[in-house]
Amino acid sequence: MRKTVGTEIVSVIVYTDIALVTRRSAIKEASSLQLIALTGQERELEILQLPVTLLTESIRVSGRAEVVVHLLGVSTERVFSCEPFAERLSHLTRQIQQLEAEWNLLQAQIDALALQSKFIEGLREKTEEPFAQSLSRKNLSLSETLDFLNFLGSQYSEYAIATTECKVQQQELDKQLQVLRQQWQQLQTPSPKESFTLSVGIEPAGAGEFELEVCYVVNYASWTPLYDLRVNTSSNSINLTYLAEVTQSTGEDWTNVSLTLSTAKPGLGTLPPLLEPWYIDVLRPPEFLRMQRLAAMPTPPTGDNPTSETEQFQENLVTGETVVAEVSKQGNTVTFEVNSSGKIPSDGTPHKTTIFNGDFPCSFEYVAIPRLFSFAYLQANVKNTVNCVTLLPGKANIFRDHTFVGTTQLENVAPGQEFKLNLGIDEGLKIERDLVERQVEKKLIGNNCRITYAYRIVITNLQNQEANLKVIEQLPISRNEKIKVRLNRSNPQIQLGEMGILEWSLALSPQAQREVYYQFVVEHPPELTVVGLDV
Repeated sequence: MRKTVGTEIVSVIVYTDIALVTRRSAIKEASSLQLIALTGQERELEILQLPVTLLTESIRVSGRAEVVVHLLGVSTERVFSCEPFAERLSHLTRQIQQLEAEWNLLQAQIDALALQSKFIEGLREKTEEPFAQSLSRKNLSLSETLDFLNFLGSQYSEYAIATTECKVQQQELDKQLQVLRQQWQQLQTPSPKESFTLSVGIEPAGAGEFELEVCYVVNYASWTPLYDLRVNTSSNSINLTYLAEVTQSTGEDWTNVSLTLSTAKPGLGTLPPLLEPWYIDVLRPPEFLRMQRLAAMPTPPTGDNPTSETEQFQENLVTGETVVAEVSKQGNTVTFEVNSSGKIPSDGTPHKTTIFNGDFPCSFEYVAIPRLFSFAYLQANVKNTVNCVTLLPGKANIFRDHTFVGTTQLENVAPGQEFKLNLGIDEGLKIERDLVERQVEKKLIGNNCRITYAYRIVITNLQNQEANLKVIEQLPISRNEKIKVRLNRSNPQIQLGEMGILEWSLALSPQAQREVYYQFVVEHPPELTVVGLDV
């Protein structure tokens, strides 16, 4: 006696490129669980419409019952059926229309920002000449002029940042729309739907209720870490939101399931690979190589009872079940159990779920390279707290004082480990670099020409809080043994680093000013023409 049973997905473990799905026959009806009622005469339980993405060798079956039920075996059959596509098409159409509306709204914001930028540009052009005349006649003070220029600059910057954010969001919508439009196009040419039917042989000892559980592995499912890092420069902490971006095209939706994310790689096997022999030889003549290839050709099988394809497949089934059942989650494997009360449809689009949100302690440091730039870059040194989880490699969006400043790639960060975030340009420090000395000795010193260079760097902290600054300069490096470069003096005094690097670590009080000075000498024979000294 065959009995068709209904099942629902109760849990999913998502790995880097596959997922382990668990179905149970306990179906919710009227807020209660309805189990399978066995009469004792059933010999086969049948589950319909399992996805074709499942790996048949990974299927394993178990159950709980009020009476003894022997599970005799499992078989699968590939079936084809046609189903109506109108409902799915309608759903995709609504999704596409909604995303297109969001895209158009962003485009309207971009157009509005462009008009505002154009107005500011026109205002600048129209006020250029009157401002110049007013300044020459002393009708306008320098501070009033600077205020107006700062206004123009801040408006340009604000419009540019807002436009960039809108375009980034449009790019994300374009990706989602591309996937949905491809699915919509595929549904325009309906084809028979392919699925698996699973049959479980049973032998119940009598009547009673029975709960069947089926586990199997499916392809086309994955997850990647994603982070939002929000920095508030007025505090010594950074807010980190740890997200998971789950993508699946397995052929079945995951609705209100127990979702677990794992970094285990079960597809790589449990044993390390074996090294094959590494042969070397002398060059052989072509005829010898031909004879060698003939001798290496496989001998045709001579057995009277060759193993059939069906028997080979059954052997693989047994092996596959064992591997899946022994998937390990120990050692360096990280597992996240996510409370998922929503829906992750099988549509191939990324779906974000939050793993956790928390504040991490951090300290700020400025980095300046005055030889190249007249401004400083702000960096945050962040510590992953000991009681936190490992941060896996993934893309991170960085927000500074509620402004999006860019993206970075986080590497693996263990609990207690520190990592660095680059937060972009900060105009809170003013940096000026001047060549204060360039002296060519008129007389030869030790049969060499000598040129002396000296630089003064002035750093002003315009902020109302202390700033830690790393100033990096460099001396030229000689590629000729006859050209000598040496550091003569520095204030504050430091040692010359590798590759001619000079590095000072300074602490600037609020509204304070510091100077850095260094002098170096280049010596070379007078007959040599030195190139590259454009300092």
